[in-house]
Amino acid sequence: MHILTAIISIIAVLGWGNWRKWKEYHATLLFFALGNILYNFLTANYLLWRMDADFLSNHTITELVYTFVVFPATAILYLGNYPKKRIKQILHNLQWIFIYGVWEYVFTLTGHIEYQHGWTLGWSIAVLFVMFPLLRLHTTRPLLTYILYAIVSVLLLWWFDVPVHIPMEERINYGQ
Repeated sequence: MHILTAIISIIAVLGWGNWRKWKEYHATLLFFALGNILYNFLTANYLLWRMDADFLSNHTITELVYTFVVFPATAILYLGNYPKKRIKQILHNLQWIFIYGVWEYVFTLTGHIEYQHGWTLGWSIAVLFVMFPLLRLHTTRPLLTYILYAIVSVLLLWWFDVPVHIPMEERINYGQ
């Protein structure tokens, strides 16, 4: 399923992505990748969600495919087709939240994602309502985006009691 997601992402970005503006989006592509890498680093051995590997060998390799294929493709599609009118912007955000939410729901049904430590599909969808607007904001106000991202990240780390104060190799049995 994860390989299929990557293949669909590549096909979609080749068909509908706005490649002429890729340089404008480059910093935002890196921001998106950084967010996923930071999640995996800060929650190591205490993941809130974990991609269950299918054809890929493990969660880490699966996350790298998302970091360097799926998420950049998403950003190019999302930003490259971003409308100018306010109502269309809202609908564009809702469309992408719906796509990601349904796709993740399918993952829950097929066992390709596992939630832990209180995380749920509802939390994932709530984060999508923050993630997509932040991607757009990053194209115009990157410093503000980093500040907002840091605030949201710290709040989520605190809310889910992620033991960032404990070395990652010692987190395996934390809270059990």
